[in-house]
Amino acid sequence: MEEGIQEQIKKFQTREQEVTKQLKKKDGQSWKENGIVYIDSKIYVPRNKQLQDEILGDNYNPPDVGHPEQHRMMELIKRNYWWSGIRNNVQKYIQGCQKCQQNKVQHMKKVAPLHPLPIPKTSWEEISIDIIGLLPRSEDKDAILVVVD
Repeated sequence: MEEGIQEQIKKFQTREQEVTKQLKKKDGQSWKENGIVYIDSKIYVPRNKQLQDEILGDNYNPPDVGHPEQHRMMELIKRNYWWSGIRNNVQKYIQGCQKCQQNKVQHMKKVAPLHPLPIPKTSWEEISIDIIGLLPRSEDKDAILVVVD
């Protein structure tokens, strides 16, 4: 665990009501030590997007881990940290990763190959017409007619 993250966590004095209630129980499941709150032996991370994103990035980008999928990343983060909405944050972080979106495997059915039409032998043997409209009016016209021979 990076010391910088621990120091940043110590700076935050505000806690969610859920965490405050856990600390008041004094059941051995949660405690405060050296300015850091532990819940179920995991460090409580206060509501701070920048701090949470830093933790997510540290567990998502290192070379020995690569870019883990959602369940693996949850496992990595939950070993040491806890905060409210952690699953949602992990999901959004992974969905926002540009490299992962580029390398994502497509599970769609393959499209059938195209069968081109035969080339016509004479002019006007085959004609295609396309009407493009409704367009903004220009000189009282609102469509385009395209004719291809």
